[in-house]
Amino acid sequence: MNPMNTAAQPQQRQFNPYTENGGTILAIAGVDFSVIAGDTRQSEGYNIQTRYAPKVFRLTDRAVLAVNGFAADGNMFVKKVKQRLEWYRHAHAKDMPLHAIARLIQTMLYGRRFFPYYVYNILGGIEDDGSGAVYSFDPVGSYERETCRAAGAAQSLVQPFLDNQIYFKNQQPAPGTAHPAHLPLPHVLSLVIDSFTGATERHIEVGDGLEIYVVLAKGRDLSGLEGFAGLQEVSSRSDGERIFVIRRELKKD
Repeated sequence: MNPMNTAAQPQQRQFNPYTENGGTILAIAGVDFSVIAGDTRQSEGYNIQTRYAPKVFRLTDRAVLAVNGFAADGNMFVKKVKQRLEWYRHAHAKDMPLHAIARLIQTMLYGRRFFPYYVYNILGGIEDDGSGAVYSFDPVGSYERETCRAAGAAQSLVQPFLDNQIYFKNQQPAPGTAHPAHLPLPHVLSLVIDSFTGATERHIEVGDGLEIYVVLAKGRDLSGLEGFAGLQEVSSRSDGERIFVIRRELKKD
């Protein structure tokens, strides 16, 4: 081949700073609680980089953030959100409300829309009125409040299951009855565990471990959490909203 002809051909250089690190997250809001969960596998393609990479993070005693997508961006974004919340705490001597954290996250994501954080965020917690709430975000800041949301590698498997079991899509209630507006905590926890167990069986990027964060409204008792081995409280105080974490094993193959 003539080297002169080779040099004359168009040449392309490409730089892609992003990658997909697998894993799945979800959150479900109840009448006076929220459940936020994520698996712990971090992978790239067919390679498992680590079997314990947390995707769910406590922000305050009433707010928990789950991040999924590009792991480096996710870790940096959580660090910046925590920094903003610390500034707010020093300035106002109180924690930022959940709806304000949602707007803060929206502003931070939208501010980076031309070189975005490649992460899908789900914020769960307790609002000022004591109700459970879930906010879901896309990488450039569009967000909405929902009852349940899944994101990540197995979203296409988990979200239809939640639509059916939480929103009762494609289900007809028995004559003279109606679907409940909110499910009890034990039922929600069983759905979360079933969601990740099923996703682990069918998706290679989900597995290893499961972390479930439960945020309880102020004054709510612990009914529904009895019998879970390894239950750990991560709240900073016991006279307000309380946060518990449940850790379970998933398949490692």
